[in-house]
Amino acid sequence: MPNQNNNKLSRIAKLHEVSDMLLKTGNARSFILANPDFLSTVVPSDFITLFDEIIQQGTPLEDVKALSNKLLNIFHLPIREFKSTVPPEGSFLYILEQNNKEMERILDEIRPVFKSFVKDPAQPELRTKLKLLFSKLEIFAKHYTIKENVLFPLIEKSWPDYRCVQIMWSFHDDIRKNIGSILEQLQQSSVSLKQFNRCVGDVFFNMLAIKFREEHILFPYILSSIDKHELSGLHSEAFELGYPYVQPEKPVIHKEIPEWESKEANLGSGVLSVEQIKLIFNHLPVDITFVDEHNKVKYFSNPPIRIFPRTLAIIGRDVKNCHPRESVHVVEQIVESFRKGEKSHADFWIKMRGKFILIQYFALRDEQKNYKGVIEVSQEVSEIRALEGEKRLLDW
Repeated sequence: MPNQNNNKLSRIAKLHEVSDMLLKTGNARSFILANPDFLSTVVPSDFITLFDEIIQQGTPLEDVKALSNKLLNIFHLPIREFKSTVPPEGSFLYILEQNNKEMERILDEIRPVFKSFVKDPAQPELRTKLKLLFSKLEIFAKHYTIKENVLFPLIEKSWPDYRCVQIMWSFHDDIRKNIGSILEQLQQSSVSLKQFNRCVGDVFFNMLAIKFREEHILFPYILSSIDKHELSGLHSEAFELGYPYVQPEKPVIHKEIPEWESKEANLGSGVLSVEQIKLIFNHLPVDITFVDEHNKVKYFSNPPIRIFPRTLAIIGRDVKNCHPRESVHVVEQIVESFRKGEKSHADFWIKMRGKFILIQYFALRDEQKNYKGVIEVSQEVSEIRALEGEKRLLDW
C-alpha cells in the first residue's frame, strides 16, 4: 500500500508538471517528448485528485476547464483503455449511462441535418428538423440536474477530493446555455452561421467530453469508493427529478409515518402539529429553502410545482456547493452581509423558460438579533405582474 501511494504521489507530481506547462504555454509537446513512457502509467482517478488540488490552488475556473480539455486529450488513450468496473445492470449509474447512449444517438441524428442546414440555411424543412432535434436534446439537461442534486452531494460527503465536480457543473451550464442559444437562433428569421456553428460545435464537444469523463473516470471511481447501498438509495430521488430518456422502474418506497409528525409545537401565535406545519409550507405558492447559521442546508419545502429542483441529498450540504462556481460568490456575499448585520434581504428576478421568477433572500435573526441563517424564497410572478384594476367578486 505505501508503494501504491508513493506511485500515485509521483504520478500526481508529474501531472502537475504537465498541467503547469499547459497553463503557462498552452503546449506540452516538450513534456511528452521528455517523458515518453509516462502517459501509459496514469490511472483515471489520478485526474480527480489532480483537479481537486488545482482548484484548491485558486486557479480560475475557466483556465481549469481549458486545461481539462487539453490534458484529457493528451491522456485520452490510456484513460479509455484502462480496465475499470462497469455499473451493474439496472443500477443508478447504469441508467445514467443508458441515457448517455440515447443522448449520443440524438447527436448522431443531428450531425447530417446540421451539415445540410449550413450548406442551405434557407431550407425551412431543415430548420424545423433541427428545432425538433435540439428540443429533444435539451431534455438531456435532466441528466445534469440529477448529477448536481443527487450524485454530487454524495460525492462531497464521500471524497476529500470532490472539487472536480465543480468543473463538470460549469460544463453542464455551458451546454444548457448553448442549446438554449441554438433554439433561440433557429426561431429567428435569419441565422448568423458563424455564431450558430460555434454553439453547435461547443455542444457536440462538451456533451461527448462529459460523457467520456463520466464513464471512464467519474463513474468507475464512484463504484470503487462508494458503498453500493448508498448508490442504490439515489434511485428514488433521481426518479422524482425525472430521467431524460431511459426510465427505470419506479422504486418501491415503504414510508412509515414517524411518531414525531403527530407532535405539536407552540408557535407563539398558535399550536400546530408537525403534519400541519408541513402542509402549510408545502401549499404556499413559493419554493422555500432554509440554510442555518453554519451555512448548511437544513430544510426545503415541497410545493406542487417546484421552480428549482431540490432533493433530500442536499440536506446538510454546504450552501456553497449547491451553486455553480461562477455564481457562488454572489451567495457567499449575501450570507456574509447578513451575518455581519449589514443587510437583511436581497432580491433578484430572472426570465426562465417563459416564466418570470422572483428570488428573494431573507436573513433570520433571533430576539437578541443573533444571525440564525437565511431563507431563499422563489416565486413565479408572471400573473402577479399582469394584475390590473381590482377583483372583488368570486368568478368560479
